[in-house]
Amino acid sequence: MSRLSRMAPSQLPAMLRSTIKMRLTALYGGMFLIAGVLLLGTVYLLVRQSLTEGRLNLSLAPDTLMTINGVPMTPAQFEKWQSIQQVRQRDAALNSLLQQSLLALLLLSVIAFGFGYVMAGRVLRPLERITSIAREVAGSNLHRRIDLDGPDDEFKELADTFDDMLDRLDRSLESQRKFVANASHELRTPLAINRTLLEVALGDPEASVELKQLGKTLLATNERSEGLIEGLLLLARSDNELTERKPVDLAEVARRAVDQTGAEASERKVTLHDELGPAVLQGNGVLLERVAMNLIQNAVRYNRAGGMVDISTESTAGVAVLTVVNTGPVVPGYEVDNMFEPFRRLRTERIASDKGVGLGLSIVRSIVRAHGGWIEVEPREEGGLMMRIGFPAG
Repeated sequence: MSRLSRMAPSQLPAMLRSTIKMRLTALYGGMFLIAGVLLLGTVYLLVRQSLTEGRLNLSLAPDTLMTINGVPMTPAQFEKWQSIQQVRQRDAALNSLLQQSLLALLLLSVIAFGFGYVMAGRVLRPLERITSIAREVAGSNLHRRIDLDGPDDEFKELADTFDDMLDRLDRSLESQRKFVANASHELRTPLAINRTLLEVALGDPEASVELKQLGKTLLATNERSEGLIEGLLLLARSDNELTERKPVDLAEVARRAVDQTGAEASERKVTLHDELGPAVLQGNGVLLERVAMNLIQNAVRYNRAGGMVDISTESTAGVAVLTVVNTGPVVPGYEVDNMFEPFRRLRTERIASDKGVGLGLSIVRSIVRAHGGWIEVEPREEGGLMMRIGFPAG
């Protein structure tokens, strides 16, 4: 199985991804936590030293008895009791200080991580805007610009650089569109004139058999050249992202393609079977119809007499899917990727072929990419192919 022109792969939930925002949050919170631990350790040592050096040394006069909690004590016993009590009070004070400090540090760490998350969001807000605009531009609108306001820092420099790149890209694409339009006119006109002249010559009743045979050969060559030019121009146009999108139902698109391919399928003794369910997406209806037409034509032409072509459309899990399955010769798996290269065919000659000019699947791939979709191709063990195309539904 081969996947071509995939949509963005599935991603982990935002909170589980190692984003810059989460790393900055961990950095801010971690720095506060380390500073708090160092401060707590320093305070603890200083307090311990202070309590140790500040001990009171009380003593009784010789031959003096002192009663504490009903227990009489000699001066030596009193000094020992006094030392024990001071150690206990010091340890109790240090333990209380440590527990309360750790509790305060824990609470402040939670606050610090929350504050760090908020601050990271504020710091990265310009980057989020740049990403949002870049995603919008990649989707359809090459005329959109970031126009980032704020201090002249690294983010503004990045945004201005991105805007400059978009300006150059927009100018380049506009120049390409004009070139395609001019080339379309300049290349089609002489071929149309040649076709007219050849048809007139073939219609001459006084023309010899050899001349008519030559005219038919030239007319077929001219028709093939027209098809090649149309395919190349469409391939150049479809390589660009769409600037305008409208709701399109793949079922309606596929139905039109089936109707237009029915005569050719009957001539080649291939049966078309369709099961078309609603599958709506945002796109260009003309280009999507060409996708369905190319796939179904290929399925018919690369088939066998008495073969089948199954066409189905459906919408599932937010994806509009068109599937075309055909019978035919067995296709090796290693040849699948090559099928989408221009002028590549499977075990057929490039010259004198009635199966097109070799641009059909290249055009399909370009149009699918322009719609943000993916193509899945799977050779069938019994022969033929299963081609499935998915688009983001909408």
